[in-house]
Amino acid sequence: MRHRNYGRKLSRNTSHRRALLRNLVTSLILEERIETTVAKAKAARGLAEEMITLGKRGDLHARRLAAAYFLSAVAVKKLFEDVAPRYRERNGGYTRLIHTGWRKGDGADTAVLELIGTQVLSQRAEARAKRIERRRKAAEEAQEAEKKAPPPEEKEE
Repeated sequence: MRHRNYGRKLSRNTSHRRALLRNLVTSLILEERIETTVAKAKAARGLAEEMITLGKRGDLHARRLAAAYFLSAVAVKKLFEDVAPRYRERNGGYTRLIHTGWRKGDGADTAVLELIGTQVLSQRAEARAKRIERRRKAAEEAQEAEKKAPPPEEKEE
């Protein structure tokens, strides 16, 4: 029986599970969006929200606790300077879990775990739209040049 046993085991031993979740949360703070399995995303979601709450506290002890958890100093800096101030007025619910389908190799149910209200995602979407527009214009110009070019001359033998 699993009475009073909180958390998901994720088919890993304790140290492997802790390292996995630390990696996921660090990546989430740095990238603001990660794609993983649903079980891993659900396990990492609560830890990510705890870290953002530490960032909102902003004192030295909270910074040291976050530094002990994250795998890079860059993640700690980003949490306290960029991510936490965004959620100053929010009382929780900093992450969103979106189911994306099934992985082709093993059929695992996958999901995207992202921070709510990120400008990074909108910037990426704008850059992607600009890239697509450039490619479309280049293809149209190539078609126009192809139409204007004279037909190739056939050599008579």
